Amino acid sequence: MGQEERKIRVLDSRQEMTGADRQWAGQYEEGDVVRYTRGSKVLGIEPGEYARVQNVDPKENRVTIERENGEHQTYDPRRLSGVTVYHETERAFSEGDRVQFTAPSRELHVANRELGTIEKIDDAGDVRLRMDSGREVAFNIREHPHLDHGYAVTSHSSQGQTAERVLVHVDTEKGEQLVNSRMAYVSVSRGQYDAQIYTNDKSELGRDLSRDVSQPTATQSQGPEPMAQKIEPVAAQQEAPEQAQDHGHSLGMGLG
Repeated sequence: MGQEERKIRVLDSRQEMTGADRQWAGQYEEGDVVRYTRGSKVLGIEPGEYARVQNVDPKENRVTIERENGEHQTYDPRRLSGVTVYHETERAFSEGDRVQFTAPSRELHVANRELGTIEKIDDAGDVRLRMDSGREVAFNIREHPHLDHGYAVTSHSSQGQTAERVLVHVDTEKGEQLVNSRMAYVSVSRGQYDAQIYTNDKSELGRDLSRDVSQPTATQSQGPEPMAQKIEPVAAQQEAPEQAQDHGHSLGMGLG
């Protein structure tokens, strides 16, 4: 790209924390940034307010935060809902980079994981994006620090998107909540012409992608064939490219 990089502080969601995890103080870390989407009348927290975790007490299940006005408050996280937990990190952005929003914004009229390209960025954190929809969005990263590179997206956030070709990374050690038949279907079906899966363990892939995490109703006596059953025959006929073997096995699937 040849453009000067700007190192910007952003907030990266702690995706390993589930909704249940956020109810327990022991899952928080000092320095975490918390966003209260719904706010709290009891604590006097406004919707959309941010705070930083100062201390955690797993035994009493209490979290102490420092609010933007400097005030400290301690509470039981089970009493709050609509909470998102982030850690602060640094990203290097340049003009021309593909980026994605990692949180929605009503003010900017953008959705979570919406994609765009950086047209302008400066040291003050002022950013101008050209969204894939063609719309232009300008803001300061300090006012909405939810931006990341957009060259890869999670399977969940890729829903509704299409591409000519997709590369899918599957880590079989991530567990059934992340690696299952739904993940396989959503990921592979994003590609219009071709999809390739890269995995750390080819022998486990078929079993893991056949997991059905849905809860069928009484009328759903028989669901669709698991995605892994469709993938395995194709995968078994192909050898992984030499250039990919250091990073996993490539399982090519033609979607034409």
